[in-house]
Amino acid sequence: MSQIKRGDNMSLKGEKTKRDIREKAYQLFAKKGFKEVTMKDICELTGLSRGGLYRHYESTEQIFLEIVNAFSDRQKSEVFTKIKQHIPATTILEELLSRYTSEMIDYENSFSLAICEYYSNSTISKEDNAVKKQYEISKSTWIELINYGISTKEFNCVNPESIFNVIIFAYQGVRMYSKLMKMDNDIPAQITYEIKRLLLSEEIQHENGYCFGKTNFRTKGKST
Repeated sequence: MSQIKRGDNMSLKGEKTKRDIREKAYQLFAKKGFKEVTMKDICELTGLSRGGLYRHYESTEQIFLEIVNAFSDRQKSEVFTKIKQHIPATTILEELLSRYTSEMIDYENSFSLAICEYYSNSTISKEDNAVKKQYEISKSTWIELINYGISTKEFNCVNPESIFNVIIFAYQGVRMYSKLMKMDNDIPAQITYEIKRLLLSEEIQHENGYCFGKTNFRTKGKST
């Protein structure tokens, strides 16, 4: 029994170390892009020896791909769990858009340029890669949420895939351009305003005190 417990503890410690490596590596990729980050950089930031790092990962590419794959998997799990718990679609939408807004404003930690840099390599398939898989997972998640909101009459009868494409490409576009030019802080709020205006039914707008004017988005006691 003690050997089993020891093995479990070692496994948990290993997973924690890998998580710490990915978190530190994310900071480096966001700051320097993909090509400029080395295993030595990651060793220095994590405090691991070269052998300690290579015990868990063989290359920066392996670390990078695990980070990319984790994005949409985590979001899908969260959204599907909340739908099963019958949490209102508007609540889930607000949480997602709030996260997206924070990430769009957080220009220093934008991962988009590193992703573009990595996949600009001509040897990597544009049809079968981690970003394409991430896109498909994210699309299925948003379509499930939008259909759920339509079924509960919280959302308008829209084309879920079209709305998803508006969301994802606006989000990624801001994250990309924020690394290349100074971005107006109002842009993320403008994007989420338009998404809510497209999605939320008139009844939900009225119940929650949403006011969609020509130039701004307001809620009760709050302006955005």
